Amino acid sequence: MLFARSLLFNLVFYLSITLQLIFWIPVYFFLKREDCWNVVRIWGVTSLWFQNKIVGTNFSFEGLENIPQEGGFIVGGKHQSAWETFALLLFLKDPSYILKRELMYVPLFGWFAAKAKVVSVNRGKRSVALSMMTRAAAKQLKEGRQIVIYPEGTRVIPYSPPVYKFGIAHMYKETGCRVLPVALNSGLFWPRQSFLRYPGTITMRFLPMIEPGLTLDKFRQRLESDIETATNQLMADAENSEPSPPLAKKFRKRFAARVNQA
Repeated sequence: MLFARSLLFNLVFYLSITLQLIFWIPVYFFLKREDCWNVVRIWGVTSLWFQNKIVGTNFSFEGLENIPQEGGFIVGGKHQSAWETFALLLFLKDPSYILKRELMYVPLFGWFAAKAKVVSVNRGKRSVALSMMTRAAAKQLKEGRQIVIYPEGTRVIPYSPPVYKFGIAHMYKETGCRVLPVALNSGLFWPRQSFLRYPGTITMRFLPMIEPGLTLDKFRQRLESDIETATNQLMADAENSEPSPPLAKKFRKRFAARVNQA
């Protein structure tokens, strides 16, 4: 049953993306940038609906009161799956993503992303990329946009040791902008490099804002501590719930064994 539901959901999910991209082409590129994100939100809402109805996954969004209603800020989120790439956008007024440049060359997706004016980064030139990313982000923050960046740079397996990169700390220091940390447990239900999708409740939690003015070291310690503490709690809550995601114990034991071996 899990296999069949997962297969059906994935077919519907990717078919929905393709059909919605094609459907919106005649009007999308004539919309204002802010209205372009409404198109993306429609895709996000329909994707959550399909996941709920086909797989049986529920969703909980906590800490919404921590999201500012006006002004620009940086969103530093945990990244465990593809799920948060669209679910997060439902709560941001005028978002922008930090994306690797290769995604901009994907037909249709890259065109839509360019219209929405996201920030693309050439990962092959790290120092140059960091500088260009920060300048582009600073400009958008002044316009009142919300810059979404994943501090670890890529999707990570639940319970794996955190490796926070320098990009978000550099952006925090250079722009003098506040940061909204986001914790979640999506990787237990929508694992990376797997087509299986699990029932249960995915929780995304928006944490208290980190205001500007901290030193780089204190900011990095605060960001990692806030996100990892909340994420570990959300994963533990999921493991103790019904139905308990089968991947929770598997991943926890896997990385506990690595720690013991070290």
